[in-house]
Amino acid sequence: MRKLQELAPVFYPRSIAVVGVSSDESRVPALWFSSLLSGGFQGRVWAVNRREGSFRGHRIWPGLSAVPGPVDLVISCVPRTSVFDLLHECARKKVKCVQFYTAGFSESGEREWARAECEMARVACEGGFRIVGPNCFGVYNPAFGIPYGPFSIRPPLGSVGLVVQSGGIMGKVLEYGIVEGLGFGKGVSIGNAGDLGVADFLEYLAHDDEIRTIGLYLEGPRDTARLMAAMRPAAGLKPIVVWKGGSSPAGQRAVFSHTGALAASPAVWSGALRQAGAIEVGSLEEMCDTLLLLDRFGRRRKCRLGAICGLTDGGGGEAVLISDVCTAAGLEVPPLRPGTAAALADCVGQVGSVLTNPVDMSQRQAVAEAVRRALELVAGEPQIDIVMVYENCGLLLDVYPREVSNAVNRSFLDFARERRQPLVLVLPPGPARVRRRDIEQRFRRAGVPIFPSVERAARAIRNLAR
Repeated sequence: MRKLQELAPVFYPRSIAVVGVSSDESRVPALWFSSLLSGGFQGRVWAVNRREGSFRGHRIWPGLSAVPGPVDLVISCVPRTSVFDLLHECARKKVKCVQFYTAGFSESGEREWARAECEMARVACEGGFRIVGPNCFGVYNPAFGIPYGPFSIRPPLGSVGLVVQSGGIMGKVLEYGIVEGLGFGKGVSIGNAGDLGVADFLEYLAHDDEIRTIGLYLEGPRDTARLMAAMRPAAGLKPIVVWKGGSSPAGQRAVFSHTGALAASPAVWSGALRQAGAIEVGSLEEMCDTLLLLDRFGRRRKCRLGAICGLTDGGGGEAVLISDVCTAAGLEVPPLRPGTAAALADCVGQVGSVLTNPVDMSQRQAVAEAVRRALELVAGEPQIDIVMVYENCGLLLDVYPREVSNAVNRSFLDFARERRQPLVLVLPPGPARVRRRDIEQRFRRAGVPIFPSVERAARAIRNLAR
């Protein structure tokens, strides 16, 4: 709970000063200032540059000391040669936190600037304020009007919290949210993490009532022992999804030049994350997919899978595909009870159908009543915890009249709205790309997670029960 108070001025500043703003609207400081104004920030926003001037009718103040009011958060876009002048000015102004977009420190590989990064933290400590970064985009709190850096990336509001060491990765996660309807509550890009680190923000998010799920992208935290000590209790409160970059020699070299981090052995990291109770993922897609399912369904004790396929072509082969891929991913695909198989034979037909799990609907794929009944039978099995529907919606649209495809999909939408069992939808690429968008949007509005492949869905479902 102490972190909630300590970092409150970081996520809920009364005012923000962007240092480096000029009249040039194409430069990052001006874009950042504009983003804060258009994002609905609930405090005061000040533009600062020693050259003064104006920007879109707002005065540019010559320094922090000239700003007529308190400043809680400073966004630094000044050259690295000017950072210590800025830090001393922040101390005099009694600033609470500085986030440095300014780069060129430990990640540069230059000893002089690596030492400067350490000295920045010392000066901030003596001045009574904290540093986010350097080499980062800093804090993101959309409900309070703090956008993601100078960008107009605006996913839905939600309950996912992010701590990332790469501004680009955080942008990609937020863009995923725009497409898939995944909402975010707070986030922070920490870059080199010369002062405030992953553990600090993890502790904050773990006790933030607005956050239910936490995603971390790590390159090489400087205090790994402290991070793991913080992760254990945090994972007991909320699911934590961790993607550790730098798993290859080439990736480790890129990590160092990106944030100046030193990478440890992937095996050591995997063991430590497992002991801490975190969910380790291996890619951007797996991280985003897992966050999506956790946001929709929460943690699950078991994820035994029931599946419906054969909508439209290749039902038997799809059943084999789903069974093999999901089993390889570590999911259990249990057989149906004899009574359920008999009931399926009545509604789907015995000849040409696969009446086990997954269920092949090839013979009655266009009969909405049969599809709905098969879905109810599979979901009603006591050994089934989550249901996957594999639908070739492009072919469904091309082969059958629109009212038929609408009726079939309405069966899945009604089931999802009733929330009897978690439902995920696999829509592989195919024809009718423009027309299928309407189907996808209807499912997303209903909160149904959509995946382009069984492989991605299987990995995300497996992670729910880790």
